[in-house]
Amino acid sequence: MKTLKAITAAVILATSITGCQKGNLNLSPNAVNSNSRIPVSLIVNHLTAVLVRSEEAPFGDVNKSNQFQVSNYTKYWGTNEDSWSYSAHSYELLKYAVQLEFQAKNQFGNTTNKYFALSKFFRAYSAIWLSQRVGDVPMSQAGDINFLTPVFDTQHDVYKNSLQLLDDANKILATLGSPGSVFDSGDIFGLTNLQWQKVINTYRLRILISLSKRADDNADLNVKSQFAAIVGDPATYPIMTANTDNVVYKYTTATPYPIFASGSNSYNNFMNVGKTVLDITTSTKDPRTFLMATPVTKTNVGDFSNYIGADPGTPISTLQNDAAKYSNFNGMRYFGSATGATAEPFIFIGYPELCFNIAEGINRGWAPTLTATDAKSWYDKGIAASFSNFGLNVNANSTVSISEVGGKSIGTVTTDNATFLANVSYNLSSPTAALAQILQQKYVAFFMNSGWEAYMNHRRTGLPAFSEGGTGLGTPGGKLPRRWLYPLDEINANNANYQKAIASQFGGTDDVFKDTWLTK
Repeated sequence: MKTLKAITAAVILATSITGCQKGNLNLSPNAVNSNSRIPVSLIVNHLTAVLVRSEEAPFGDVNKSNQFQVSNYTKYWGTNEDSWSYSAHSYELLKYAVQLEFQAKNQFGNTTNKYFALSKFFRAYSAIWLSQRVGDVPMSQAGDINFLTPVFDTQHDVYKNSLQLLDDANKILATLGSPGSVFDSGDIFGLTNLQWQKVINTYRLRILISLSKRADDNADLNVKSQFAAIVGDPATYPIMTANTDNVVYKYTTATPYPIFASGSNSYNNFMNVGKTVLDITTSTKDPRTFLMATPVTKTNVGDFSNYIGADPGTPISTLQNDAAKYSNFNGMRYFGSATGATAEPFIFIGYPELCFNIAEGINRGWAPTLTATDAKSWYDKGIAASFSNFGLNVNANSTVSISEVGGKSIGTVTTDNATFLANVSYNLSSPTAALAQILQQKYVAFFMNSGWEAYMNHRRTGLPAFSEGGTGLGTPGGKLPRRWLYPLDEINANNANYQKAIASQFGGTDDVFKDTWLTK
């Protein structure tokens, strides 16, 4: 990946979403003027490169909170505690989005070019990323050098304004030609102009679905009508149509698959696959089980009862002693390549999630012209797309090589897709049961993908049920947190507005167990 070391001085002059003043770099003899011309390609390169944080990547800490991954040894994988403290911030994305907006306007002489459109996406993404973690955040004044201590916008307004930014970005991109052209050589995802438009609308559907608890009591957000408009008019609002449209982070020898740069399979001994996900896949006889995990014993490798997940609520001392009782990650797939070539692609925003989000919205009645049969169709597409990412064809059985913890093959299994599909067949007669199916299969499709979305969906809906109450979670009563504390630099640099925000939202206490407006 390229870096922006040469232009950082200019870009850093923008005020962050955290409201933190980073200093006047114009005093440095090496600093360039904030109005200097900076190639938009370099800014796009940096924005796409930092979109995914290390904690959100495969085997990052996020996968403990998603309950996909359970440590059994603190030396290598730490604890399984969910005792969250200060959130990170989204300063990096915002300051470069502000600079992309400035440069796009100056270099192209208008606010209707594709770079200006993309700056709106990153502005929205940076605001939503932080707001969904903590609550109210600066947005309307964030990024403006005239407001070094920006006011906090309510979470309602952050979501409303972000949805408008995404709509504006879509409208700009819709007026441009060359939809099949690569957006920019700096884009590490290698997407075309049309694919970026699809990403923006697909992400907008994610945000609308995340507002499910607020859809009925906030008419000005127009959650249901926006959802119906996007789903019902693909010509105006192009969305992803296949896995080829996914935002996929590609690992290389320079940016290796997380933790596996050492090439040591032995790390796999010290973590287990989570009980939450394996309970779902084994109970439904899901063929993806064989690709995710190792069997507990080397016999009966095709027996689903031989794949057992660890409970993150269990004390880690117990997990360490009992590690052999639980499944590890499939050694060959997840440790077979330092670039992740043998594992499923790391999708950050993707088509399988889109399918389940559309199915969920239809199930909730947000698209009046569509029926339960339409929801079933999208649900089935989501499962098929997830299977494809695992290298499986949902319509044809496959022979899968089963590996042990170190990666050595210990047998093969021929999948029985028909049995699985029968077990998860969409319930057309019960919307409540069907919703549970959608959320369950969306969760499985998120396995080691999509950052915090698995946790965010559980927090919003309670489904699928996560392990809670165990001492291994490290929280009072083993409770799962509902939010993060505000970033420490926000507290220090913008304290007066921070104090007002926690007073209005949480009675003056910055508490991880209190819900924000989004999830109350």
